[in-house]
Amino acid sequence: MKPDGLPEIPVSHALIDATGRLIAADPAIEALNDAAGGTIGAPLAVPPLATIVRLARRLDILVSRRVTVADGESDLELWVRAQPEGDETRLAISGWREVRPAASPTASTVGAPIDAELRWDVDAALRLTFVSIDAARRWGIDAIALLGQPLTALFAFSDEMMPILDAIARQRPFEEQRAVVRGTDRHVIVDAIVRQDAGGAFAGMVGGAQTADTEPAARAPGDAPTAAFTQGLDKALRAPLARIIANADTINAAPDGPVGDGYTGYAADIANAGRHLLGLVDDLVDLQGIERDGFSLDVEPIDLADIARRAAGLLAVRAGNAEVAIAKPLEDMRVPAHGDFRRVLQILVNLIGNAIRYSPAGSVVMIAAGVAHGQAFATVSDQGKGIAVEDQARIFEKFERIDPSEPGGNGLGLYIARRLASAMAGDLVVESAPDEGARFTLTLPADPARDQDQHQP
Repeated sequence: MKPDGLPEIPVSHALIDATGRLIAADPAIEALNDAAGGTIGAPLAVPPLATIVRLARRLDILVSRRVTVADGESDLELWVRAQPEGDETRLAISGWREVRPAASPTASTVGAPIDAELRWDVDAALRLTFVSIDAARRWGIDAIALLGQPLTALFAFSDEMMPILDAIARQRPFEEQRAVVRGTDRHVIVDAIVRQDAGGAFAGMVGGAQTADTEPAARAPGDAPTAAFTQGLDKALRAPLARIIANADTINAAPDGPVGDGYTGYAADIANAGRHLLGLVDDLVDLQGIERDGFSLDVEPIDLADIARRAAGLLAVRAGNAEVAIAKPLEDMRVPAHGDFRRVLQILVNLIGNAIRYSPAGSVVMIAAGVAHGQAFATVSDQGKGIAVEDQARIFEKFERIDPSEPGGNGLGLYIARRLASAMAGDLVVESAPDEGARFTLTLPADPARDQDQHQP
């Protein structure tokens, strides 16, 4: 249901008490809240609005941002301001623009997540914008507290973020991913479809979770440390780190309100440190996996040039913020190879991310792909300060960094990337010299049974 006279709505106001209950609202906001199952005197029922109210109260500052609210078959794009006033929070909503998200072309291939036990939605930044409250209550989790948090604050995936990264890169659904609901012992099967905006870009996911009939098969003895280690990290680090990052990012956004410039800088440092620690957690879990006995990958025919383009697309925003351009393989280039799609994507994201980090503003990161001597290859070249010959072997060792004082990195990414390449019968090598940039080349077995394009951009 949409508020009557949507195009004529100027600015609508509402008042929320200290417990999150809607105590007064203009007709447009009241209608939107009613459509979400709420009522005056009950908790605010529109998840994105409730998230902004909680952030404003938690930080005791004015929070102002644009949000998208699901409303039937279309969405409403709103500009929302939440201002704490004593024990109450005042909402002011303007904009009220109706948008119709383009359906994912592969959405029909997924079993309907809407019919799952627990429904969830995330935005383009993988932040939860909706969690079905009744199901969450039955499962013993706080749906309202999860809003605005990353999807991984709700689920611990058996393969960490790779199913999600794969879905974003391929712009297609992911299905039957095993996960555990955080804070519980409930094992679930998670499905999701990708949403695209009018321009075909990734706009978020709509998904569902169903209680698994049985827990995953018992792990082999060599896997036990991985399971225990991952579970310990989940409980001790992931949730608090995700909360720290979310709060710090909100302060760093410098909303209108009493937050000094110095504090926004501190907040940026806190958020970056939190991301670094989360990256370290992910790398340590990956490390446990690749070093266990019997580690192997699901090798299949892949297009190395296509994966390189997708990896570049995932890092386009980061490159833009660093004022670094990315030159990727031409759209019509095909480089047939054998490898594990997700792990090849992981390697290239790591290489391109490193290249952006060490590239000066105004420079270009070059990504080339092709086939040579029976091997498919993807090369990532930067124009950074380069790596001395005596240091080139060290960078592939565990916890090794040439200059530990530099921001970012933990000394595990390249070690993991090379081990993954080796598990796919490939390799990862570097060519570099001081002040001449670096060239990292991933090689994989070529696919001689398919047509091969051997030129490079």
